[in-house]
Amino acid sequence: MILRRLTIFIAMLAAAFVAGTLQSRAQLFETKAAQAFLVEADTGTVLYSKNAEELVPPASLAKLMTMEVVFHAVQAGRLSLDDKFYISENAWRTGGANSGGSTMFAKVKSEVPLQDLIQGVVVQSANDGCIAIAEGMAGSEENFAGLMNERAREIGLEQSVFKNATGLPAEGQVVTMRELALLGLHIWKTYPEFYKFYSQPSFTWNKITQKNRNPLLAMDIGADGMKTGYTEASGYAIVGSVSRDGRRLFVAMSGMATEKERAEEARKLLDWGMRAFQKTNVFGSDEIVGEAKVYGGEKAGVALKAQGPVAIFVPIGNKDRLVARIVYQGPVLAPVEAGTPVGSLKVWVGDTLSQETPLFAAEAVGVGKLHQRALDAVGELMTGWMR
Repeated sequence: MILRRLTIFIAMLAAAFVAGTLQSRAQLFETKAAQAFLVEADTGTVLYSKNAEELVPPASLAKLMTMEVVFHAVQAGRLSLDDKFYISENAWRTGGANSGGSTMFAKVKSEVPLQDLIQGVVVQSANDGCIAIAEGMAGSEENFAGLMNERAREIGLEQSVFKNATGLPAEGQVVTMRELALLGLHIWKTYPEFYKFYSQPSFTWNKITQKNRNPLLAMDIGADGMKTGYTEASGYAIVGSVSRDGRRLFVAMSGMATEKERAEEARKLLDWGMRAFQKTNVFGSDEIVGEAKVYGGEKAGVALKAQGPVAIFVPIGNKDRLVARIVYQGPVLAPVEAGTPVGSLKVWVGDTLSQETPLFAAEAVGVGKLHQRALDAVGELMTGWMR
């Protein structure tokens, strides 16, 4: 019954998707941003993607990665919030008041507690704070950038490359909007005790009060993070998050012409993401999702399931743009142990891969008898060349 329900579910989506594709290939939403990516936090459903894999300069959005390295070190016990960091002449000249960039106005040759530096970087986008942290943790910004890239790969950011802790222009320093949105989601999930700083409206330090630069925080839309950035090369950019009505979204956008356009486009995309989708529970825990063909096994196939329930957010009124497929490299060679990773359930909305759920063997399949293996070998010879 479950297998039949899955087959019907996928077949309906596939047929509807083909019809929808023939009718229109237009995006479900239009934005002035050159690059954009919107993801729902709980299910990982990608709600919108536009040039999200293009590499662009990060500007101050690179500070999200800087803070991830810091938060990870504190969580691991390698740093304490009470640790003091020295403000070198380099930090003061490159990131201080005389630099003309974002700063927390730290005095040269002073020592600043890490907790203050974190708030300076998160709330005030302080370049001097970033450089002081980088030098204090790794000896130089160059060495710290190595830590950023190493940690980026560890958490699944495969394309982004960091050259410094501030995001100031540097050759070869690039990110994608997809990876920045997922970085924001990772910080929220992994470091709730630090994520709260991203919603802090202002920070007063050294008798100077500076407001948080994130325009979403003042819009009463449930925003509680994260960061803005700007470069002449790629325009105005933002990573933001909104939580309301039991739903949380993360957005990353770049390539907008003005601060006003950045704020308006980010709000429009987040509002659309909240209103244009509904959650659909596809499979419960331990429900069989489908079957993969087995070569040389005592059975012709192995049942597949996810590790937990499967749910997805689908577009209201645009369900004809969905398609779902079970994808795996096959046939799977026997023997197969229960719990073995086999493939994934992939769901597309239009041309966008909206969700990918890993699938695992729900049962063990032993090696078949000689005549079964022989039949599989003949079948493979006849059909394998057609794959």
